[in-house]
Amino acid sequence: MFLNRPAGGFRRIVAPILLIALIIGLSLLVVFGTQSKASEEGIRLTEQAVIRAAVQCYALEGFYPQQLSYLKDHYGVSYNEDSYTVHYQYIASNLMPDITVLVVE
Repeated sequence: MFLNRPAGGFRRIVAPILLIALIIGLSLLVVFGTQSKASEEGIRLTEQAVIRAAVQCYALEGFYPQQLSYLKDHYGVSYNEDSYTVHYQYIASNLMPDITVLVVE
C-alpha cells in the first residue's frame, strides 16, 4: 500500500518553499542592516560638521558660539532637520560645547 507512493514528493514541495523563505529572510536582513548603517553614518557626518564649524569659529573668532544658530548663519552648518536633532550644549566661550546628534523618530 505505501510502496506505490512516489518517493520525494514531500521534498519537492517543501524544499522550494524553504528556499524562498530563506531568500526572503536574508533579503530583509540586508535591507534593515543597510538602513541602520546609513543612519549611523548620517549621525556621524552631522556631528562632525557641527564640531568642525565650532572649532573653526573658535580658531577664527576666539570663542565657541552660544547657540547652534550662529554656526548655521555664519559657518554654513546644515543638516536634515526632519531626520536629525542636534543638541548643542554651550559651556563657556573657551570650552568646546557638548554636541549630540540624535535620529528623529
